[in-house]
Amino acid sequence: MSDPSRLPSLSVIIPIWNDAAQLRAVLDVLRHISGIHEIIVGDASQGPECAAIAESAGAVVVHCAEPSRGKQMNAAASCATGDVLLFQHADTEISQAHIDSLRHAMADESLVGGGYYRRFNPHHRSRRWMEPIIRKINSWSTIWGDQSMFVRRSHFEQLGGFKPIPLFEDADFSKRLRRSGKVILIDPPLWSSARRHKAYGSFRASLEIFTVIQLYRLGVSPYWLHRHYYRRKKPGRQGPPVEAEVGPHTGPSV
Repeated sequence: MSDPSRLPSLSVIIPIWNDAAQLRAVLDVLRHISGIHEIIVGDASQGPECAAIAESAGAVVVHCAEPSRGKQMNAAASCATGDVLLFQHADTEISQAHIDSLRHAMADESLVGGGYYRRFNPHHRSRRWMEPIIRKINSWSTIWGDQSMFVRRSHFEQLGGFKPIPLFEDADFSKRLRRSGKVILIDPPLWSSARRHKAYGSFRASLEIFTVIQLYRLGVSPYWLHRHYYRRKKPGRQGPPVEAEVGPHTGPSV
């Protein structure tokens, strides 16, 4: 087993936008995990609640003028001092086992970064049979943001960080990361929020996500796709706008 003192230090970066409950939940988990050098929250919220929650949990808060996940993560990363950056969505699970696995993997200096294998949210019990297939696809395909992407800080800076685009900044960075060096996917697999699936139904949400991803791969502008993916509900329908349910930068997830 690797000597803990020789493992790389880890900066956890969390972008947040008006999601105080989810931020509180993930910080409550992170504060019980050892091996984390620092937590930095890139906050673009309209009010002070998220910043107050982060500061009370001992996290560094970087205030951002507008909600743009790529810009928020870049701003937070610019303040980081850890050897490795872990970009953590507030609604994606994290545990001591995940952190230990990451630090031991990145003790291999030939690696530039990677992400976690994914498993389906418990909300999707009927899809469990697909997990071995998804695992094989994950091994060579895009590393999405809800796979808790990680990268050496020096390499992140060398690549110029995330592009300041409103959607698919994770897909763009994943492509550049894979081309730039050796990456790895690690266990334990993790799951992300099923909030969009619960709000609209799994079939509709999955179809929309698949369509948006394919359009991006065909070269459709991420600015146009962002306006489509986060369109507001039509007047007269019940419930809050999509942004209030999942945030403007949750991104496609399983």
